[in-house]
Amino acid sequence: MADVPAGLTWTRAAPEDAEGPGPWIEIAFGAGDLVHLRETGDPDTVVTTTRTKWDAFTQGVRAGEFDHFTEEAP
Repeated sequence: MADVPAGLTWTRAAPEDAEGPGPWIEIAFGAGDLVHLRETGDPDTVVTTTRTKWDAFTQGVRAGEFDHFTEEAP
């Protein structure tokens, strides 16, 4: 795991009307092209990726490429 710089501004991915501690995913854009992700329940574990990979992931979400993960099993 890469060293996570101090002073990052974390943004929580939660519905606007969400209450309570989550768990939620948080994202912070770091120096250069680094993007950091963590879960509110385990903030010391941080996954770091690049902006290019993050943008590809978010485009896939918008295009519905991951919708099958939310479908209930028969």
